[in-house]
Amino acid sequence: MKPIWIVDDDESIRWVLEKALARENLATQSFSSARDAMQALQTGTPQVLVSDIRMPGASGLELLQTVKAKHPGIPVIIITAFSDLDSAVSAFQGGAFEYLAKPFDVDKAVELIRRALEESLRETDVEQSSANAPEILGQAPAMQDVFRAIGRLSQSNVTVLITGESGSGKELVARALHKHSPRAAQPFVALNTAAIPKDLLESELFGHERGAFTGAQAMRRGRFEQAEGGTLFLDEIGDMPLDLQTRLLRVLSDGHFYRVGGHQSLKANVRVIAATHQNLEHRVREGLFREDLYHRLNVIRLRLPSLRERREDIPILARHFLTQSARQLGVEAKRLSPQAMQFLSHLELPGNVRQLENLCNWITVMAPGQTVEVKDLPQDLIEERSSNFQPTSMQAAPSTAPTESHGAATASIDGDIGGADRNWISLLETEAAQMLAEERPEVMDILGRQFEATLIKIALKHTHGRKNDAAVRLGIGRNTITRKIQELGIGGAEDD
Repeated sequence: MKPIWIVDDDESIRWVLEKALARENLATQSFSSARDAMQALQTGTPQVLVSDIRMPGASGLELLQTVKAKHPGIPVIIITAFSDLDSAVSAFQGGAFEYLAKPFDVDKAVELIRRALEESLRETDVEQSSANAPEILGQAPAMQDVFRAIGRLSQSNVTVLITGESGSGKELVARALHKHSPRAAQPFVALNTAAIPKDLLESELFGHERGAFTGAQAMRRGRFEQAEGGTLFLDEIGDMPLDLQTRLLRVLSDGHFYRVGGHQSLKANVRVIAATHQNLEHRVREGLFREDLYHRLNVIRLRLPSLRERREDIPILARHFLTQSARQLGVEAKRLSPQAMQFLSHLELPGNVRQLENLCNWITVMAPGQTVEVKDLPQDLIEERSSNFQPTSMQAAPSTAPTESHGAATASIDGDIGGADRNWISLLETEAAQMLAEERPEVMDILGRQFEATLIKIALKHTHGRKNDAAVRLGIGRNTITRKIQELGIGGAEDD
């Protein structure tokens, strides 16, 4: 963390603040004039700047203007006498974080500096350049399509909508789009709209003026201002509240917005990249997402494949994450045995790349020895893999299914369900009538199981045994289809 700069011609004030901040383990650097601080800005920057207004030579307001012109994200606290309150107003108009009125309470001064420090560190995090972003790994054909799309969009400022399951790497793709765009030298700012409480999200996006609401003790720039000239990545856009969707639509339409509590229109020069794991078309039909905003965002759609669709990339990713985790912990990287690598390559991994990364972190810390075998992996993964595995020879229906005397219905499960000219509803009615006439028990359960088994088998055939893809096609959950396959004794499903 960079030091806190204290600029004041009064040596006693510098001394008091230095000692108070030293007790808080905060580094400081002091200057007796604004000119000295301006000179130091040529070779370094502070985390927070605290400056008096009235000093011989250049004033604190001149220093404020210099700092904000070169480094707008640095919070500046102005020290002022009561007779300088008009100057304090000018300071706020110039972008000051807050002011300290002389004589000030040292504890309150430290508290204020800490708040400014938190703001500075937060902005530093969100404005990290995409130059340090990790590369996207992948050799699978599905990922090559993504790479080609990034290449085609490299000289474009067009709005992009990235879709894909949670943990599949949507932010990495957004960073790559920024890194290879004309805006690469400007900030990349990311915001997960689902992680921010609804009542704070508006302020996060658009900023707020001082006094706009309880707790708004200073003006704060929102993510649109932080991303000025660069790229704003809005993750989980499908969860954005409807009233904020309206405000976002206006920014995308004419590029203007207002801070919360503000009356001055601000112009945004920002490229927006949005991402979601949800089906926005369904959200639109349900009235949960504005159709006009959907069309504004859906200029170019980029679908990111799940890890199940790029299993050949799992070994590459696993080795990368094991190396990365070992480097962070300062230990030797562990390696997976061929059997363990094959085991990982066939795991379901619903959390996609993020889950694989977490698993590699676990292996680095918890697995014994340098070569990791299947038995060294987390026990819950081994148990889940074993419980989901069904031998391909298991084709028989459960014991509660009808006997061969009900051949019409049974044949429709294990064989061809017939051509387009067969009326399956009539067949169902005939079968049900016969079973009811014979006073067979649990008619609903028997026919219901046969109906479900038929649908799941056909879906698995359609998806070449990939049960997660079959679940998506049938409109049911991953856990539901896994349970049904076990209950119904259906074979041929892959543990994807």
